[in-house]
Amino acid sequence: MTTETLAEPAVDAAFKAAAQSSYAALRALGPIHRARILNGIPCWMVVDYELAKQALTHPALVKDETPAYDTLAAAGRMTGAGMARNMLVADPPDHTRLRRLVAAAFTRPRVAALRPRITEIAEELADGIAAAGETDLVQSYTSLLPVQVICELLGVREREQGQFRDWTRKTLSASPADRQQGFINLNRYLAELVTEKRRAPADDLLSALVAVRDEHDGRLSEEELVGTASLLVIAGHDTTVNLLGNAMVALFDHPEQARLLRKRPELIPGAVGEFLRFDTSVEYTPMRFAAQDIEFGGARIARGDIVVVSLTSANRSDPALAAAERDTLDVSRPAARHLAFGHGIHRCLGAPLAQLEAEIGIGSLLRRFTSLRLTIPTAELEWIPAGMMRGPLSLPVSVTPVKDRT
Repeated sequence: MTTETLAEPAVDAAFKAAAQSSYAALRALGPIHRARILNGIPCWMVVDYELAKQALTHPALVKDETPAYDTLAAAGRMTGAGMARNMLVADPPDHTRLRRLVAAAFTRPRVAALRPRITEIAEELADGIAAAGETDLVQSYTSLLPVQVICELLGVREREQGQFRDWTRKTLSASPADRQQGFINLNRYLAELVTEKRRAPADDLLSALVAVRDEHDGRLSEEELVGTASLLVIAGHDTTVNLLGNAMVALFDHPEQARLLRKRPELIPGAVGEFLRFDTSVEYTPMRFAAQDIEFGGARIARGDIVVVSLTSANRSDPALAAAERDTLDVSRPAARHLAFGHGIHRCLGAPLAQLEAEIGIGSLLRRFTSLRLTIPTAELEWIPAGMMRGPLSLPVSVTPVKDRT
């Protein structure tokens, strides 16, 4: 019997609210399953670590959605309503060209140079939390830190950052109409910002990308430039919002681990990897499409079938860890392995920035507040109800500030 005979779960609000137990039940039945994701789109979902690595590099699982056009259209997927062309939805050789050009502007030294400013933003937000005493940590901290960083990185004006944040949230909405409008607004604004940066370049990433496009004889088209900026916004915003939120939920559930990090803050950079392994912010990957019929993980996948990888599930099934360790949070774990940033040629280019923001963001909260307490049980938290992102919608907390910040 192949996995094709198993049930076809819908990755809906109830499934996502109990994600870890939901995926554990699927793993017990096999490494790959039929499922339905956003708006009922039918797909194959990989839930096993080793098979996930294979899926993320399989030459027959591509980004070109042409073979799945009818399936996507039937589920209400609107063509032309998403990000303009970018490396996330491109296959080689276009992907190779786009990634190389973006990497030229998105370097490790540029990311490392952001540390003082990210620290300053985190401290300013923590000041607001200290003054309030009680707050929603998502609204006052975890959602504000990443959006301010990515806005400053791209050169978005401060007065426009609130509207900018609303547009990025709409692009990840469960509603096709909201998602379409979010992308339309975001792409229109970014196109206007590109024109502005071309006219008056500044010391920001978007100006650098404009220079890459203009200095390399059009190797980065105008559409690709806007699409790349859109990708950086979405990949650099909501993913980090939820990385921070999920990490804090894990620490609320494991207060002994929070105490350890307060006592040994040098563990925080490594702990970020453990948080990503334990409960990653991207629940499942963007869609891949079978370019031909293949046998994969015991399943018969037909040309045009959609395949996604559950990163949430794969990270809890790493064979390098003993079975009893996979569901255990250990912030002192050396070099935690995970697939949270993907694997292969599409591995997240912004991983160093996300890790830096998480390191600073989590570190500032733990250092500034001796007691950071959820005012409701974690079992009562509400989670993102649809789509590929995983994270809490709110984190109501009370805090006790540290009197001496030095």
